[in-house]
Amino acid sequence: MKIKEIISVLEEMAPLAYAEDFDNVGLLVGDQDVEATGILVCHDALENIIDEAITKNCNLVVCFHPILFSGLKKITGKNYVERAVIKAIKNDIAIYAVHTALDNHQEGVNKIFSDALGLINTKILIPKQNFIRKLVTFTIPENAEEVRNALFDAGAGTIGNYENCSFNSKGIGTYMGNEHSNPQVGERFEFVQGDEIKIEVTFEKHLENKILKALFKSHAYEEVAYEIYELQNQHQNIGLGMIGELKNPISEKEFLLFAKEKMQCGGIRHSNFIGKEIKKVAVLGGAGSFAIKNAIQAGADAYLTADLKYHQFYEAENKLLLADIGHFESERYTKNYIVEYLRKKILNFAVILSEENSNPVKYL
Repeated sequence: MKIKEIISVLEEMAPLAYAEDFDNVGLLVGDQDVEATGILVCHDALENIIDEAITKNCNLVVCFHPILFSGLKKITGKNYVERAVIKAIKNDIAIYAVHTALDNHQEGVNKIFSDALGLINTKILIPKQNFIRKLVTFTIPENAEEVRNALFDAGAGTIGNYENCSFNSKGIGTYMGNEHSNPQVGERFEFVQGDEIKIEVTFEKHLENKILKALFKSHAYEEVAYEIYELQNQHQNIGLGMIGELKNPISEKEFLLFAKEKMQCGGIRHSNFIGKEIKKVAVLGGAGSFAIKNAIQAGADAYLTADLKYHQFYEAENKLLLADIGHFESERYTKNYIVEYLRKKILNFAVILSEENSNPVKYL
């Protein structure tokens, strides 16, 4: 199995189009055409992780955080990033990062976080904007079903929990072909007027090329008329953070002790207690100060995230319990999820969970 085949599986799990614009995801180091010897899954692809990959005969390291986040102007081994990259290149080890591609997935980082806390009735906290497009096309009635099914097979027509969604309307189409035309109905230079079906479907924008290929292949016309629009709709199943509910409300202190146990936290920094039972909980793995207002607007009783600064605790405004449980801790179980996913999809192949703890933060 080549590394590029494994990458296809990883992109099914976390499509790169889901990643934030600032991020650096996908294959960061290595040749995708090389035969894979094994996969080592980790949180951070540090130098000691590359050593572990060498020891365990894995030439593909799948990490959550990208070791290459911003551009390198020199690679001299003067810092931890350069040393890890140099060692990986010297030992023909590829590095692939998922990061916000998995953050934004409805089954990704924040669902894993929510599941660890036992939250129910979960939904995306900040749905992704400007990600949905709409295709409109026209064809003869006899061709409509074939076109629709081809578009559905290519990924169009999914709305929330529903698939194969489309809108179809009848109308009258007209055309007249020139000397170079080869019309399906009628003759060259003949004005043709006939029944047509207008088909409308929505799709995720990264599927556009695939959708158009399906359209052109299935369409009866020599020249396919179509329109594509960018929609303002939010994508309810893609986005950052998640909000859900505890099965039973508990006190603020009980909740923090519960979260500390479930997420194996060395410590939790939190805002003032406001004497409110915790039932509705918002979470966002990693640095999530930007979503405090979103958690408040969503009616959360508590918001768990990481990397909060001093003044950001004031933003709780006595409206919710704000808690910083630690960056690594909030994403703790992500690598386990990746391993389980790969083992289900790639049978009889070495998929290994790293034994190294890459959390740089220590607690007394």
